[in-house]
Amino acid sequence: MQEVVTAGSAGSAGQGRPVSTGLLYGLRILVVAQAAGLIVAASFAGQAVNGDQSLSDTHVWAGMVVHLIALLQIVAAVLVWRPGRGAGWPALASLGLFLIGMGQHFSWEMLGTHVPSGLTLFGLTVAVLIWAWSPRAAVRRS
Repeated sequence: MQEVVTAGSAGSAGQGRPVSTGLLYGLRILVVAQAAGLIVAASFAGQAVNGDQSLSDTHVWAGMVVHLIALLQIVAAVLVWRPGRGAGWPALASLGLFLIGMGQHFSWEMLGTHVPSGLTLFGLTVAVLIWAWSPRAAVRRS
């Protein structure tokens, strides 16, 4: 395995090795699944709002899948952060995704709350997605 050394990290213990590739790829897969699930759920919601009420239940099921993925993503992000010594903010963002998703479940009748929190879910997911696939994600923290 090739070592990753960042500028100014030569004297820092633990920063000479990259974050575990297995943990990082697990997180990457879950974040991609989260983004795809959100796109699918939003698509079903849009079609349901436009009059196809049969897709309302499909939107709910897609939301449940997204919620389950968010739970798994928390576990993966914490593993990248704590034993993996990666960045900690993706674990907090993943927890935020889970909690906002829980709020989505209870605010489904209030579109004034449901739609903006859905956009927040998408924004947080994109932020974690961009970070997870960037070279900085593989850098250990001291």
